[in-house]
Amino acid sequence: MIKKILIANRGEIAIRVMRTAREMGIQTVAVYSDADAEALHVQNADEKVHIGESEPAKSYLDIEKVIDAAKQTGADAIHPGYGFLSERAEFSEACQAAGITFIGPSGSAMRALGAKIEAKQLAVAQGVPVTPGYFEPGATHEELIKAAIEIGMPVMLKASAGGGGRGMRIVRDPSELASQLQLASDEAISGFGDGAMMVERYVERPRHIEVQLIADQHGNVAPLFERECSIQRRHQKLIEESPSPLFSKDHPLWPSMRDSAIKIALAAGYVGAGTMEFMVEPDGSAYFFLELNARLQVEHPVTELITGLDLVKLQIEVANGLNLQDLIPEFLAGDRSRIQGHSIEARVVAEDPGKGFMPSIGQVVVWGEPKIPGVRIDTGFGPGSEVSRFYDSLLAKVIAHGQDRLSAIKKLVEALREMHVLGVRTNIEYLIEVLEHPEFQSGDIDTGFLGRNFADWSPSEEIPAAVMALIERNANGNGSTTTRPAVMTSGLDWATVWDLTDGWRVFRP
Repeated sequence: MIKKILIANRGEIAIRVMRTAREMGIQTVAVYSDADAEALHVQNADEKVHIGESEPAKSYLDIEKVIDAAKQTGADAIHPGYGFLSERAEFSEACQAAGITFIGPSGSAMRALGAKIEAKQLAVAQGVPVTPGYFEPGATHEELIKAAIEIGMPVMLKASAGGGGRGMRIVRDPSELASQLQLASDEAISGFGDGAMMVERYVERPRHIEVQLIADQHGNVAPLFERECSIQRRHQKLIEESPSPLFSKDHPLWPSMRDSAIKIALAAGYVGAGTMEFMVEPDGSAYFFLELNARLQVEHPVTELITGLDLVKLQIEVANGLNLQDLIPEFLAGDRSRIQGHSIEARVVAEDPGKGFMPSIGQVVVWGEPKIPGVRIDTGFGPGSEVSRFYDSLLAKVIAHGQDRLSAIKKLVEALREMHVLGVRTNIEYLIEVLEHPEFQSGDIDTGFLGRNFADWSPSEEIPAAVMALIERNANGNGSTTTRPAVMTSGLDWATVWDLTDGWRVFRP
């Protein structure tokens, strides 16, 4: 059985894995770069190993350094979290070669599902619906352009190795196919080292719905229901919820989507936690397979709250060879009566809404979390933490659970209003307005929702002068600080400062 886990990641997901490992009596090892020497995930671990410079390629993405850190500390397992090396088949294989348990799927399963082209071909072989398109390995630009014209406009050009909106272009005019294809391919090469492209029919106003799976080494796959992830800005998810507001307890689409996800997982020999992503027609009449994310998702907490399960614990138990028939037999059939209420998550990120949501970096001067029953905060930040330019801008995930969707939304809004972050700018005001939008609350959403309703959005208020003075007093002019945060060192009357924000509760500098 696993006794010590090295977490090959940073921030909130590293802390999330450590929390479960501690509950299971498993020791943890943190790895860190120069920029993360004082990070919370390093402080939370039982052991820590420095693995290189701040640039991810010289630290968190260096397979040899991560494996060496595991050997150095005697870690018998590695949890990859999400991002970085989590979906790299060669990393899974390197762990296996070193005699270290990789808490995730095999390299062969990743190769079968990791590239969109191969995953689409596998889905077709299993009779799972996919959008009409051209998914041929090694396709030339000329072949893709010809296929796009035959499919008919509009089409989506998509990088096989892409993700997060990179390497994707919607084309409505055939005359733009060549230029947009080149741009998308170049972007894919820059971001993923692979310019392979495919083309498919573009579905107008689709919903993005995904199915959470956990599969064991004994041929069991548990479909842990769906998540609605349609609220996206520039193809980046911002708000996720479970169950989908489209799906009733007996929605006819669920059994078919559930079975499709299981078929693909079994065909690939998949083991561990994974997420099957589908595009769904706006009226819920049909769905199409998109891809499988061979890892734990950022939004996994919403599934945990509506099932009462710990997905990280299940990952570890599956890696230990345990059988889902013994662990969670009641979830193997995907019976929707097992769903407990409704859960919704918002991603709080360090971005400047007044400047086109550009990343905001610097030191967190004040960090205040809501204390509300039914609200969970997953974060890797606190007072004094540094928001670095080297890594993702996610500050925290705020997750609320309620008896129904509207009560969960209300609770999440309340939590966001009571979350205070000073020192960097955030998107909290933006999230609140999205959650309070009448169409969102009615469940009438799709992937174009934010583009239609919030394209011209901007912050509504100026920062109170006293609070801006506080920030400037702690800043050295380049977005970082040279001292510990004022909340710890200043004699300022903080009650007075917060009084200034009465009636201005969505203030988030």
